[in-house]
Amino acid sequence: MRLEFLIAVVGFGFCACAPSNESESSAPEATTGQNNPADKTTEPHWAFEDGEFFPADRSLHRPEDGVALPDGRLLVADRAHGLIALSPDGSHRPFGNFAAAGYEYAPPGKNAGPNSVAFEPDGKHVLVADVFTGAIYRVDVASETTELIYTHEFGVNTVLADATGAIWFTQSTENNGPDSEQRLFAAIDAPFSDGGLFRLTPDAEGDARAELKVDGLDFANGFVIDEARGEIFLAESVGGRINGFTVSFETGEISDRRLVAAITGPDNVEMDEDGQLWVASPIGNEVLLVDPESGAVRSVFHPQNDESDALIADWRRRSEAGESRIELMGPDMWEPMPGLITGVILTPDGGPVYISGLGDALLKLER
Repeated sequence: MRLEFLIAVVGFGFCACAPSNESESSAPEATTGQNNPADKTTEPHWAFEDGEFFPADRSLHRPEDGVALPDGRLLVADRAHGLIALSPDGSHRPFGNFAAAGYEYAPPGKNAGPNSVAFEPDGKHVLVADVFTGAIYRVDVASETTELIYTHEFGVNTVLADATGAIWFTQSTENNGPDSEQRLFAAIDAPFSDGGLFRLTPDAEGDARAELKVDGLDFANGFVIDEARGEIFLAESVGGRINGFTVSFETGEISDRRLVAAITGPDNVEMDEDGQLWVASPIGNEVLLVDPESGAVRSVFHPQNDESDALIADWRRRSEAGESRIELMGPDMWEPMPGLITGVILTPDGGPVYISGLGDALLKLER
């Protein structure tokens, strides 16, 4: 199957889509369809039938990631506009005036891929990363204005800020320029080990160069900053693992890398109010809950079908054998979902959980 066709089918579904090289650690691996209760969770296991497409008219444009606002709206990544505001009734509109900050989506000449959406610690600003262009945007939620604060030489997968004002981001692979999308797909099918974690200090924005803190990662993807524990938890998609790093956030020093859990193709990672990690697995077609202390893993959402299960099993077999597997990626892998599962949007106070992805809608699940 031609790569160009795969890109069109998946909706350039590159972000955390490939499973692992087998880890040498004994950390538990999530197994599709199994529930291995994590020590500190009482979350249910949802079936696809428990959810509903949101919005019902399925009018979104690759909602890879998003955040919940206090007024009940969601801010969701949007390929055409950069970011949209999605209201509880399903209506939505462009948010942040990204065009004024230089954002442009006009393929094939001007490709763009808003990928991660995350609040800064002040709760007043949102950071958005572009996985094709390397642009990092800061959005003022109150004024709905956006500024381009940094452009990395390669695509930026996920961007977060810590309480000191430093900005951390992941580079999945060395993709840029006209072939950025193709290069990203190639990195899904083979471990290039050119992913990294970077840190940008508050006085180093603009034209300054971010500092590489961790290199040699196999498709670095989503991560969370846990300042209470003094750790960063980071997904390696092709590496098939969630890593934990001890971090001094005042100095940016990183040490003591450890394997938290082995998971097939982890993508976005979110931390809930109890300190548990919600991990999306596009290739596993699943959302998992991980206890970062014990490494216990359990499935909380997995829309099973025979075709998907067979493809997932074949992907794992090919991964272990070192064979190409990108041709397996297609609608049979993720149906009945609208696209590859890439993350979750957690709303406060026990509100709904939204499954995000590379399709045309979220899936809304009530807690």
